[in-house]
Amino acid sequence: MADTERLLAIWAERSGGEDDAWKSLRPGPRVDEVAARLSAIPRSFLDERVSVRALVGDILHRPLACLDFADDARVIRGAAVGLWLLASEDLIGRFSPELMRGRADLAVDALALRLAPVADPARWLTDDERRTEAARTFLLWSGYRPAYEDTDTARSLLAACDSLTRNRALAEAYEGHRHRAEIARMLREARRKEAAARYSTE
Repeated sequence: MADTERLLAIWAERSGGEDDAWKSLRPGPRVDEVAARLSAIPRSFLDERVSVRALVGDILHRPLACLDFADDARVIRGAAVGLWLLASEDLIGRFSPELMRGRADLAVDALALRLAPVADPARWLTDDERRTEAARTFLLWSGYRPAYEDTDTARSLLAACDSLTRNRALAEAYEGHRHRAEIARMLREARRKEAAARYSTE
């Protein structure tokens, strides 16, 4: 099993920054629709014998960062739940707008690397607050704001049920990882601009 702090550090690097995610949201499905679909997950999606790597190939056709942690049951269950939400559009019915039109790969990684290490995916299926947290997390990282909510309301409601925030020590460690990832992004951007400026003067 991977260390929780390491998984959060990988997510901080992968995510591109939470503030940026909140700035670029489009109207999406209702939270209760996504939460209801989450609770309808077939047990076969959570079966340990099912290859999540194969599910990713069948459903997403894109690589996921979480697959590097295939030995961590939390990560794999979290990814399986996210993959179910995407697959369910073909099996049960489409959301409006369709989840696959968003950043589906980032949303699955968010459940697997950001939420699953701090809130067991099994609880997403039995506990209303954890299910709502998973639905809201998935929508955010898909690039959607829940229907009938403005960005400030959506952000406040996710913060109110955020498992990571409730665990102070992990939250502080995660904030450190986020800060370092943001500095690394800013340095890469500065280097890119410097190289572009140098190239344009030659």
